[in-house]
Amino acid sequence: MNKILVTRSSMPDLDEYIEEIKDIWDTHWLTNMGSKHKKLETQLKEYLDVENISLMTNGHLSLELGLQAMNLKGEVITTPFTFASTTHAIVRNGLTPVFCDINPDDYTMNVNKIESLITDKTCAILPVHVYGNVCNIEEIERIAKKYDLKVIYDAAHTFGVRYKGKGIGSFGDASMFSFHATKVFNTIEGGCMCFHNLSYEKELYKLKNFGIKNETVVDGIGSNAKMNEFQAAMGLCNLRHVDEEIQKRKKITERYRKNFQGTEGIKLSPEQKDVESNYAYFPVVIDEKAFGVTRNEIYDELKKYGIYARKYFYPLTNTFDCFNGKYDVDKTPAALYISKRVLTLPLYADLLMDEVDRICEIILSMRKREL
Repeated sequence: MNKILVTRSSMPDLDEYIEEIKDIWDTHWLTNMGSKHKKLETQLKEYLDVENISLMTNGHLSLELGLQAMNLKGEVITTPFTFASTTHAIVRNGLTPVFCDINPDDYTMNVNKIESLITDKTCAILPVHVYGNVCNIEEIERIAKKYDLKVIYDAAHTFGVRYKGKGIGSFGDASMFSFHATKVFNTIEGGCMCFHNLSYEKELYKLKNFGIKNETVVDGIGSNAKMNEFQAAMGLCNLRHVDEEIQKRKKITERYRKNFQGTEGIKLSPEQKDVESNYAYFPVVIDEKAFGVTRNEIYDELKKYGIYARKYFYPLTNTFDCFNGKYDVDKTPAALYISKRVLTLPLYADLLMDEVDRICEIILSMRKREL
């Protein structure tokens, strides 16, 4: 039985990648912002429609160092319905996460809850675009301006997404993208921080390169987050095909929607107005009372057939053992409810329609009509 995983990395033809890396053997320049790094940076700046960009070895360090570059102090309002990286980047900067609940429909930050969480210690808002769904950008911007707060978006799920004709990374003070192998666009591992304020450029460069200013001056304490040339080469190849990959994902998403349309107990994400989606994920929320079985039962049943969906995001980051009960999960009830019921189904460009239908048939066959 062939396994169907929740995602599968997009890769160029082997010959294309070999052709792209050939000249690395001529230069022997493997890392430290080489020609491929610079070329990818230029191409991504144009593709993402952003003013400035700094490439890094992964999305997490992009976010962590991006926060550090802003020299923030105090509290950051964020969401617990996200991957561990978001919360950990805040904490590792000596900042305190303050968790805001989410919308039950698109799973992004509930903007109606933000202002009640603002204190004299609040320095920033860190919202998360989830599954490709876009946050309420206008309201977040209004609140940030009112209280003089920075806005840093975790845009890991929204590579290539556009809102009202603009690249999603152009909103807020900064936006982080992940180029992890599981994402719509990958550089094997990788990520970037996009930003408006040009002063961040030098600071991010130093932070990702040991604090080095030039050959003889090290005037900061930095990390090592440089994207190497092999990562950049993979990115250059994948960027040529990403629009085609997104169109394939769109067709798969449409097939899922058609198969589940009108099914009581299975809730799908709404298609957002003014958003050009990247079809990054296909989450379903299972209402066990209406459907007759739980999310966990569906998850286990799919595994019997070699189909590996994902409870994503579960658990919430404000319930992690590493925080040892520090945060009150009852303050984010919508996030808690969704986290216990959401299941992201397999979605990647090479997923066959027959496989999509099979996944749907297994799930729909489990529905208990007489409750």
